[in-house]
Amino acid sequence: MDTYGKVTGPDAPREGVQVDTADRPATAAGQGATTKFELGRGLDVGTANLASAIQDAEGNVTIKLQRNAFIDIEMDDYTRNMLTRLNVQYVVLDNRMIVVGDAAFELANIFNRETRRPMKAGVVSPGEKDALPIERMLLENLLGKPQKEGEVCYFSVPAEPIDSDFNVIYHQGVFEGILKKLGYHAKFLVEGHAVVFSELAEDDFTGIGISCGGGMFNVCVAYKSIPALSFSTSRGGDWIDRNVANVLGIKASRATAIKERGVNLLSPRNREEEAIEIYYRNLIQYALENIKSRFESADGMPSFPTAVDIVCAGGTSMIGGFVEVFQDVFEDIKFPIQVKNIRRAEDPLYSVAKGCLVAALSET
Repeated sequence: MDTYGKVTGPDAPREGVQVDTADRPATAAGQGATTKFELGRGLDVGTANLASAIQDAEGNVTIKLQRNAFIDIEMDDYTRNMLTRLNVQYVVLDNRMIVVGDAAFELANIFNRETRRPMKAGVVSPGEKDALPIERMLLENLLGKPQKEGEVCYFSVPAEPIDSDFNVIYHQGVFEGILKKLGYHAKFLVEGHAVVFSELAEDDFTGIGISCGGGMFNVCVAYKSIPALSFSTSRGGDWIDRNVANVLGIKASRATAIKERGVNLLSPRNREEEAIEIYYRNLIQYALENIKSRFESADGMPSFPTAVDIVCAGGTSMIGGFVEVFQDVFEDIKFPIQVKNIRRAEDPLYSVAKGCLVAALSET
């Protein structure tokens, strides 16, 4: 992935979408200083990744992507010089050197350590004492200053979970505060609703959007852009990584690296990939059973005149064979809503950020 170039390969974004990695040097929004951008930002606050979106005057969308992880290492002259030579960005926090993003993930795998994560299960991690200063630093690097004081920035929040006893009020307030200090007018958008905005425009924003993230699965049922039902389930890609790590006797960071290197759920090639396939299938089964149960018990569900699409987005949906396994599991469930297509978002990793951007641009 080049800092200013377009991503290539099977998971490349479609035409008109450009991607930066935020942990490398870049100008505002990854473009030249003379590029004119529309007012309004979209921000995906994900457990595994952070992504921001901005649109230029010609309608091209630029995404900045940052792995939401860090690692602390010994602070000495040798290590500092080594990181500087390798062009690895770091900061000093409480007399410790903190490396963030992809570099932290790579170092964790090299030294057989776990990355530290500012977020867990879709919200700010209660057990990570450095979560807030790290998130402030990551977002400042990702977004930069607003083009105009009070520029609207919509950020994603998870919907209330149906299988866990916690709320998102604190999490929402934390990110509102961070964005306000950066100079933005912060507004939140439920994650599944952002998928509807990003992926269902051609269906009049009607259907089911599912954000398959690292911490949670977020679901939104919408009719003509109006959400009729939003909720989340508390398992995601991290749940797969932890369980694969346990059965294989490896670190969760290593399990993540195996999962991201090109696994296809339809044709696992070894024991590691078989474990990933087993837990993926179980996760999808769990999510669909909970979705079905919530639909059947919900009041005020819309009666769609025609069958609708289910669109899956998020990093956990990017693995090979995901849609096929999802369809296979779906066929065994008597779903209470008529569905015509199950498909993956065109740009799964950037879908929520783009949906938040749609919301921001609609106000400006």
